[in-house]
Amino acid sequence: MGEDEQRLIEELQAELAKLTVSDLLLQTLHSISLLGYDRLTGETRDLAQARLAIEALRALVPVLEGTAPEEALRDFNRVLANLQLAYASAAEEEPKP
Repeated sequence: MGEDEQRLIEELQAELAKLTVSDLLLQTLHSISLLGYDRLTGETRDLAQARLAIEALRALVPVLEGTAPEEALRDFNRVLANLQLAYASAAEEEPKP
């Protein structure tokens, strides 16, 4: 292993040591919300995946209570509500079998 690779590994380890589970969950919630919205429209439309995103947000947001900033939790609860409304609208547009 070269000196540059070793330095990069040490830098990554130092960054990981600073990371908290709360930080990772907040990043995950952000990614899930983006994917959920993306799965409601266009070529990537997949209502089952959008529903899974909604359920994941519903499960994870309460886990962060007391460990994440209240403002972030409020924002994710708002995102969840908006995603649920968007899902309901998208589901109404689905052709009936």
